[in-house]
Parts: sequence; structure tokens; C-alpha cells
Amino acid sequence: MSLATVLAPRRVKEWSATRWQDAAPLRAKLSPVFGVIQPAGWVCLAAAVACLAVGYLLGWAELIAAGVFLAVIVVIAAVFIIGRQSYAVNVDFSRLRVRVGDIAEAGLTISNTGPRSLLPCTFIVPVGKGSDAFSAPRLKPSEQHYESFRVPTHKRQVIPVGPVRSSRGDALGLLKREANWTDVCELFVHPLTVSLGDSSTGFLKDLEGSPTDALTSSDIAFHALRDYVVGDDLRHVHWRTSARIGRLMVRQFEETRRSHTVVCLSMSPEDYATDDDFELACSTAASLAQQAIRQEHAVTIYVPGKTLNTTTEQMMLDDCSRLEFGGACDPVTLTAATAAQRSLDTSVALVVTGGQIAPDRLHTALSRFSVDAYKGAIRCAVGQTPARNAIGGNPVVTVGRMDDLPAAVRGLGD
Repeated sequence: MSLATVLAPRRVKEWSATRWQDAAPLRAKLSPVFGVIQPAGWVCLAAAVACLAVGYLLGWAELIAAGVFLAVIVVIAAVFIIGRQSYAVNVDFSRLRVRVGDIAEAGLTISNTGPRSLLPCTFIVPVGKGSDAFSAPRLKPSEQHYESFRVPTHKRQVIPVGPVRSSRGDALGLLKREANWTDVCELFVHPLTVSLGDSSTGFLKDLEGSPTDALTSSDIAFHALRDYVVGDDLRHVHWRTSARIGRLMVRQFEETRRSHTVVCLSMSPEDYATDDDFELACSTAASLAQQAIRQEHAVTIYVPGKTLNTTTEQMMLDDCSRLEFGGACDPVTLTAATAAQRSLDTSVALVVTGGQIAPDRLHTALSRFSVDAYKGAIRCAVGQTPARNAIGGNPVVTVGRMDDLPAAVRGLGD
């Protein structure tokens, strides 16, 4: 086989691809015309042309009659899609943010804004991966039609709704014209959360910071006096005491620390037995962050590759709704290492994971954080009996449902 024989099909393919790209502007102009023709319509047109051509060439009146009949069918089908549509379409949600299991109701309002009556039309509302279809009757000028529908909220997710499009066509499905009338809007299905109460263990309460056992040369809470060391700030010299005893004495303070809770959420499929276990873990992490935000404490949620927005409770829950479980991702040990490097002021470090995580990996994740931070772990396994143990001296609690979480959080500090 010669080289030319091998390269010929490739050249033809490349030439065809180039010509197809060059014809893009022409295809865009012709799309409104040919885009309305459905596969059945192309078959009907091809059959009409073939019957007419063969009928005239061979002089068969039957084929000519069949060709004319098919052409008339296409013309009649075109009547159903000719004419401009003057609709105003609005999708109104009672709430754009709901919790798992809540009722999400929406209303579809279709109005005729034109001066002429509009024929009946079908409107399609894409909802997530599915869609709902509604039939609008004949509308007179300024007349409206209302339809209500519900969006399923059985699991945590962000559901895109829209764009709403109209669809007009003939009964045989030969021709169909569609037009979009709205933009895409998002419905947030937040994870379930529970209130942990005011006794959430490990959170430091004082707005100016709470004293710790660490001593520093510059802070707010005065501790004692000590001898001056070269390099100490002269502003902290206690001159009256220094004059009395004859040597320089400087103030020593107790280091104060603002509460900063860091939550590391594992998203590795190998740490969870089922998807429901991850949903329980996601709700647990959201509940911990929600409690910290309500108490005006700093909180950061780390997931593989990023941090969630915890500026407000709503933003945090929105980001939790966007989390997608499954697929390859960094292990929780790497997530904890990243959190420890970025959040050096961590006062409380909590690792939220599934019931399948190996103890050594959980111990490694907890050991990434500073010894000064309070550390603990929450294992989430649906149906499991609440339990408490320790790994490397750090408390680890197991929860089997959301109602177990408040007691489990209190148990972290026992």
C-alpha cells in the first residue's frame, strides 16, 4: 500500500472539516430556516422530491400525485410555525433557597404582549436534568395564562431552572419552532442543619479574645513582670518598678486568641459507605459552621482543593449545596495539611468524615494541626449508634443521624 493511499482519506477528512468551519457563517444564517425541519420533515421533503423527479422522468402519474401530496403536507405543516410570537414569560419561585425535603413551588406566567391573538402553544420548563411541559391555550391580546409546578427537593443540590422555551409545530412532527423566553435561574437545596446550642464545645467566647496559657511580650491581659532582655520593646518597661529595684523590668502578658474554627470535610468516596453518609457529613459540617457564624466566630470550611465561602450563613449553605460527591479527589489528610498551613490561628480543628476512614489516616489528618489547637473528629455513618472514642489522644465521635449531633459536639469536650 502506497503512502498516497494512506494519506488520501486523511486529507479528505481534513478538507471536509475545513470547509465545514468556513461554512459556519452561512449555516448561522440558514439555521432559522432549516433548523425548524425535524427528521421526519426531511424524510417527507426527500420523498416528495424523489417522487416528483422519478414521476416526471418515467411519466408515472401515481408518483407525481404522491410527490404533490407529500409537498402539500409540508406546506400545511409550515402554516403552524409561521408568524412571530409575542410572549412575556416569567417564572416566579416562592423561595429560591429551601432545605432538603421542603416544598419548592413555582409559578409560570405566560402573557400575550402583542396586538393579535396567539395560537395554542407548548411551553417547556427545564428543571435540572428533566423538564416539565405545559400547554398554553389561545391567548387574546393582554391575556395571561398561569401554571404552577413543584420542584423535587429530595436531595442537596443546585437545580438550574430554565430557560423556558416555547415549542410550536404540526401534529405529524415535521416542523417545529422553538424560542427561549427566560434566563436560567438557580434553586438552592440546602443541606439539613441542626442547632448546636450555646454550649458548643471549644468555641472561645470573648469578643476581644480569651487568655491562653501562652505568654507574650505584647498583648492585652497583663500577667507579671520579668527582667529586661535585649530586644524587648522599651514601651513595655515598667519604669516605677525598675527605679525601685535598680534594674529594668518589663511587662509580660497572657496571649489572647480569637476563636477560629476550621472544619475539614472529607469528600473521598473511600471514606464513606454510601452517598447518604456523605450527605450526613455535609449537613454536619454545615451545622458546625452555621453555629459559629451565628455566634460571630471566625470559621473556615476546607474541602479538597478549595474553601467554602463562610462570609454569611446563606453563602456558606449555598456553597454546601454546590458540593458534588464522587470521583477522584484529594484525601482528607492533604486537606487537613492545607488547612493547617493556611489557618495558622486555628483554635478549633474538626475533621468531618465517613465511617469507613482508617484510624491511621484520621490520626494523620488530626496531627497536621498545631498542638495548641483543640482537635477532634466526627465520623458520619447513617444508622450507626452514637459512640465516642479517641485516636492519638484526640476525641472522635460517631453520629448516625442529625439528631445525634448536638450531644456528639458536647461529647467532644468531655
